[in-house]
Amino acid sequence: MIKEKIKKYIRPIIFTLVGAVIGLLYYKFVGCSTGTCVITSNPISSMLYMGLVGFLLSGVFCKGCGGTCNM
Repeated sequence: MIKEKIKKYIRPIIFTLVGAVIGLLYYKFVGCSTGTCVITSNPISSMLYMGLVGFLLSGVFCKGCGGTCNM
């Protein structure tokens, strides 16, 4: 029972963390030198934004629906 709950939340956690790391790397290597870009002007906003994108993508690749999703 506990393992099922852990399996349920592990995918969104991993996708969110990977998204945040990608956001940090994007800030570091691409970024915004002028500071006028809202998302890429500081590392925190870039990490939060990409973490959110990662979290949302974790639901897209979900196997748990089994074709019964109501979308």
